[in-house]
Formats: sequence, structure tokens, C-alpha cells
Amino acid sequence: MMRPPPAVAPHLSGPGRFILHHLLRWRWQFTLLFTLVTASAACGVGQQYVLKQFVDAMARPGDAASAVIGVLLLFLGLIAAESELARLTGWLACRVTVGVGVNLRLELFDELSAQSMRYFAENLAGSLGQRITATAGNFGALTNTLVWRIIPPVVDVGGAVIIFSTIDGTLTVALLAFVVVVTAGLIVFGERGRPLHRAYSGQAAAVAGDLIDTITNMWTVKAFSARRREWERLRTGFEAEAAAQRRSWMYLEVARLLHDLALWAMAAGILTWAATLWSRGQATPGDVVVVASLTLRILHSSKDMALSLVDVAQQFGFVEETLAVIAKPRSVSDAPGAPALRCEGGRVELRNVCFAYGTGRRALDEVSLIIPAGQKVGIVGPSGAGKSTLVHLLQRLHDVERGAILIDGMPIDAVRQDSLRDALAVVPQEISLLHRSVLENIRFARPEADDAAVFAAARAAACDGFVRRLAQGYDTIVGERGAKLSGGQRQRIGIARAFLKDAPIILLDEATSALDTESEMAIQAALVRIMRARTVIAVAHRLSTLTSFDRILVIDQGRVVEDGTAADLRRQGGLFERMWRLQAEGLPVDGVVREADGAARTGIARIA
Repeated sequence: MMRPPPAVAPHLSGPGRFILHHLLRWRWQFTLLFTLVTASAACGVGQQYVLKQFVDAMARPGDAASAVIGVLLLFLGLIAAESELARLTGWLACRVTVGVGVNLRLELFDELSAQSMRYFAENLAGSLGQRITATAGNFGALTNTLVWRIIPPVVDVGGAVIIFSTIDGTLTVALLAFVVVVTAGLIVFGERGRPLHRAYSGQAAAVAGDLIDTITNMWTVKAFSARRREWERLRTGFEAEAAAQRRSWMYLEVARLLHDLALWAMAAGILTWAATLWSRGQATPGDVVVVASLTLRILHSSKDMALSLVDVAQQFGFVEETLAVIAKPRSVSDAPGAPALRCEGGRVELRNVCFAYGTGRRALDEVSLIIPAGQKVGIVGPSGAGKSTLVHLLQRLHDVERGAILIDGMPIDAVRQDSLRDALAVVPQEISLLHRSVLENIRFARPEADDAAVFAAARAAACDGFVRRLAQGYDTIVGERGAKLSGGQRQRIGIARAFLKDAPIILLDEATSALDTESEMAIQAALVRIMRARTVIAVAHRLSTLTSFDRILVIDQGRVVEDGTAADLRRQGGLFERMWRLQAEGLPVDGVVREADGAARTGIARIA
């Protein structure tokens, strides 16, 4: 019975929690970073106050030159201190931002890789990768925004409030009121723009994924003369992304305009009030200078802060959109405290297993069977009968709807998924190789294996010969998904990889379909010979290649309809015998194909 998907980890439920989680993981580094930038900004504010002292000292008649020189030296010292603290801040910000970016991407990849295969079928790989990379960049931009464009203006305003309070209380209240009103308004304004920023992020990720998907399938584009069509389709996507980007960008520009108007009003009011105080004799020339200089400093720094608050809303929107896609509840998950699978012999049992993709007809319906440890079992049947589904369920790429699958008496949904897959060596019909060397691709099954073991596995899979004829032999890079190799070559490397893993259970899902019959039979014979003590479950299209297997299961419409050796099944004269005869005569082996063949002939005639 399928369990309900577990709740997403709390810190992945929203951008605020996610960012706070990573800040706390690096709490000491961020504490030191924020302390350094605060001290640097405080030195900048201190310079303005010392400048006031300097002007007042020069304005007082008869003041000693030594006092003026002392104030001047303090002023220069604060300038040097601000510069050095800023450099230390930059050095630490670099290390922390890069380090957090690594951790963040690894965490998102870990979350992503735990999703079921159905999830990856529904999402473009390029789009997912772009989201992970962009989120790390957004966190770095957020950190830099906080360090360089938010904390300094906050310190400037705090320092100005303290200094203004020594000059005039009304001036101080006016400054505080302005800062509170403008900041609150910008926060509200920025929050209202988050849907625009989130929409732009989603559109950008979708277009990036679509572009990568098109590039990956460039052979198909060229084969069907679709370059212009794809150009037009991508242009539509790029223009939609550009429109979303413009909406997001122009929202920021509106924020900038409103903030500039507010700053101009503040500067005019504060400077006019300071000049009025001086004219009344209630403020010294130094007071006017420090008010003017601090006002200008706040004008420049608060402009950065205001824009940064809106940028922060944009970055939060990007992170929120990424978490909404990547941090979805998992449809296949480990039970809390699940133990590792103890696979001693490789006995496989299915008990009344039912499974369907979505709401359609069941792919497997009340299937019960036992495969003793070490038995070699072939699985055959018409297209869509449920053969590959059975292999997928054994790997727990999906959870069964009803019933149970057990390996050596342990339900596979009660053990850790990684331990289950450690006990399986799988060769699918479509082999996907990594963009690495042949040697690395085979060794991927068992990283600690030495070269001799890799070469032995390659010989057993009948691929050692062609690999050694490649330009760099085993060091040849196979290209993305193995694009530099033929389908048959990729399949042989995949089989060698499974042989090298030496797992208790071998699953072959039409793993030799791209090979000629002679090569397929040679590999099947090697499989029976080399994997004598292993359980082998092989889905095969060519029935003759399974004659050396201990047992053959015939599946039709989600049920096991025949079970026995090849000779026994032929004598029974059932579905297996009909498939055997049709295949021997070179005809389609399943009724669905035969019906489709007639429909296809009619359709072709109409097209012609």
C-alpha cells in the first residue's frame, strides 16, 4: 500500500526559512562578516562627526594648531580604518558566499535526486539544473546586497540619528519619521512585486530548459528540417521571457522613481532646517557641515538600500519559485528509520501487486510470483503488457498501489532505497552514459574496481574489442548520453557496467535489443555462465535468446498468464507458442502491433 508523501523539510517550505537555515549553518562567519561591515560603516559615520569637530576647531579664534592637527589625524585614521575593514569584509564575503553556494547546490541536488523517476519525466533536466545554479547565484546576490547595500545605510541612518540628536530634537524626529515611512513603503511595494519576479524566474527557467532540450535533440531537429520551426518556437519563448523580465525590471524602476522623489523632499527639508538653525545662532558651522554631509551620505546610501529592498523581494521570488519546483513532496520515500536491505541470496517475491500510471488501466493487476535465489527468469509479452513496469517496481522507481514486493523476505518499501539499489544491477533498454570516458562509465558501477576487473567485465559484455579500436581506447570520451557511440555499443557498455557491479540480482529490460541476434545470444550465454549464483530477471523481445533460462514468465494485460521453461510453454500451445511462431516467420508478435499495423497501412495509403 502506498504511503502518503512525507512533508517537505521545514526549511524548504519557503524562501525565508531556506535562507535563514543557510545563514545559521554559517552563523559564525556571517556574524563576523556583519560585524566587519558594521564597523566599516561606523567609521564612515564617525568621519562626518570628526569633520564637524574639525570645522568648529578652525572656526574658533585662537584655537591651538595642535588641536586642529589632532582632529585631522583622527579624521585620516578613520578613513584608513574604513578602507581596511571594507577590504576584510570583501575577503570574508567572498569566502562565505562561495562556500554557501556550494552547500546550497549540493542540498538542492540531494533533494532533487531523491525525487521519483516520474518527477524527472515531467520536468526538463535543463530547467532543473538552471534553477539550482540560479538559486546559488541568488543567495550570493542576496548576501552581497545585505552586506554592501543594506547594512551600511542602516548604520548611516543610526549614526545620523545620534549626531542629529546633539543638534536639534525636531531634526532627529523628522529623520526617523522619514526613514520609517519610506522603508515601510518600499517593503510593501517590493512584496507586491514578488509575483512578477516569481513569474519571470519561472519563465526564464522554462526557456532555458527548452533551449537545452532542443540542443540535446539537435539530430531530430536536423533530420526533420526543423531548424527554422525551432527558431520560431524559441523566439516565442524568448519574447515571453523578455516580457516577463521587462515587467519585473520596470517594477524596480518605479520603485527607484518613488524613492528618488522621497529623497529629494527629505534633503530639501533637512538642509533648509539646518540653515535656519544656523541663521538663528542655534547651530555652529560644523553642525551645518555634518548635517549636509550626513544628508548627502544618507541620500546615496539609502538609494542603494531602497533599491536593494526591492531587489531582495526579487531574489526571494526567485528562490520561492525554485523551492516550489524542486522541494515537492516525494512520491517515493524511505520510511523513518528504515533499515538497510539484507540481500543474502536474491529471492524475489511479489504478493498481489497492483499498479497503474495515473488513472488509466492497471499496468500490473494482482500479480503474485516467487523467483528463487539464483534463478534465471525471462519475461516476455506484448507491448504494454507490464513487463518494464515490473522491472521498475522492483527498483522501487514507483511504489505499488496494493500488495507487496519482497527481496529475501524484506518488503522493499520498508528498507532504504539506496540499499535496495545496491543489491540490483540494472541494464535498461535505453542506455544513458555519462559524458566521461568509457573506463569511467563502466567503473561507475563499482568505483573501487581495478582496471583488470573493468576489462574482464567488458570482455564478458563483448565490448572490449570495439572499445580498444576507439581513438583513445578506454579513455575515449563517449559524449553527452553516449552520443559518440552507436546504440549497440552503448548497450554493451551498459551490460559491462552491470557485470562489474556483481550484484545479487540482475535486471535486464530489453538490454540487448540493439544487438544482432548472434551477439545477443553470446551475451545471454555469458550472463548465465558468469552470473551462475545470481538472480537474473530479463525482459526480452527475441524469444530465442531465453532458451537457456531456467524459467519464462509470459505477461499479458498486467497479469502473468504463462509460467514455465521455453520447451514447456511451446508444448502448451498458448500465447508464448503463438509469439514464437510469428517471430520465426518474421511477423509482429503481439496482437496490438498487428492491429496497429493494419491501421497504419490504411493511414499511409490515405497520406499517399
